[in-house]
Amino acid sequence: MSLILNQPSELCLRAPVLVRCSPLHSNSLSSASLPQTQTLPKFIYCADPCRPQLARIMVRRDGDMIPFDLDSPYDFMEAPELIGSTSGWITSLVDGRVCLYTHRGKRPDHERIWLPALESLPLCQAQVVTNVAMSSSSPEEEYRVVAVKFLGPQLSICQLISRRHAQVEVEGIHIRISNPCFFSSPVMYSEKEDMFRIVGSGGHLVGSWDLRKHKDTPKIQRLQFQNLPELSKAKRELLYSCKTSEHLVESRTTGETFMVKWYKRTSKTIERMETKALMVFKIDEEGNAVYTQDIGDLCIFLTMTESFCVPACSVRHMRPSRVKIMDVDEITIVDLAAQKWN
Repeated sequence: MSLILNQPSELCLRAPVLVRCSPLHSNSLSSASLPQTQTLPKFIYCADPCRPQLARIMVRRDGDMIPFDLDSPYDFMEAPELIGSTSGWITSLVDGRVCLYTHRGKRPDHERIWLPALESLPLCQAQVVTNVAMSSSSPEEEYRVVAVKFLGPQLSICQLISRRHAQVEVEGIHIRISNPCFFSSPVMYSEKEDMFRIVGSGGHLVGSWDLRKHKDTPKIQRLQFQNLPELSKAKRELLYSCKTSEHLVESRTTGETFMVKWYKRTSKTIERMETKALMVFKIDEEGNAVYTQDIGDLCIFLTMTESFCVPACSVRHMRPSRVKIMDVDEITIVDLAAQKWN
């Protein structure tokens, strides 16, 4: 069991969750806005800054996310330091500033969001970005908040306000995270909690940053693993040899939160890595992390920079309790119920 706990790093479409992101200095809780159903993003950009030649673009087509063929990944690139994507926006680092922009095939839209120039906090760096998360992808939202997670202790957050289709930078703050378990983990936005959340390496802790209450000291949730599978010696040795990462996924249609432990190992081709196993845990408000192979009507889309969960019946070719992995190394589907641990 120590491997699992300590390895480093029906009807579909139930009633939608009605949440919007509030201003940074608002004292009120998140309030309801227009109904929002959870759908697939327009596209997902899978990037590796060390291997730009392996970039992948997944586009929404015929009710699924499928690869978009390009003559060269550079046809899609406008900046050498691409980060990935968030909620259908491409994210890149240009001259010390994070840029988010939409794209249509090989012709970029003119809609862009420029964040303020990045500042490095003491003993931090602002050149290598883990990922970017956004509170809302809709340009019609009055308030939007963007979080930039750097490799290391720094988390930078900027709030934007839309006025007559113009993006105005309102406020940017920089947070130095003290717990090193969060240094290499991606950030995600929880619409249910109206906070940015990071799961620590190993999956024992989840930190949440509410910009009204927990700006300096995050809210920490300690996870208690339950219903862990019994591993055979061969499976245990296999997982010990894998690179492991943890990813939080939230279903806006059901309100459930899952943590996915992703086990990858070098493939036979040496230059690439492939998935060897996935473990999915359902997390409740008390911090119980219950291993499960059944996530109900849902399916998960998993990438290194953003992951999300949607009703399986809304996605063509997907069935419940499946995970679609989209990475620079591979595109594959894992049936959670079919995984064997003995």
